[in-house]
Amino acid sequence: MDTKLNVLTHVMVPDHTIMSEEEVRTLLSHYNITTEQLPNIFHDDPAVKAIDAKVDDVIRIVRISHTAGRAESYRLVIKRPKK
Repeated sequence: MDTKLNVLTHVMVPDHTIMSEEEVRTLLSHYNITTEQLPNIFHDDPAVKAIDAKVDDVIRIVRISHTAGRAESYRLVIKRPKK
């Protein structure tokens, strides 16, 4: 029996989506930053792998909170350094 867990369907995993180039340009312009200034997420993160994101993609993560409502965060996909 081959059962794979889809991490994106778990209740504790927020929504992850790959942003388009236009969305990234708008984001960077709005905050007057570069992609290098975004927080990072590793390419082998289970959620990143599940959405098939590649290195240098920007990911939008949307969390629902009882206190904050809808909270968006953004991450730059990077390659995990070799040990």
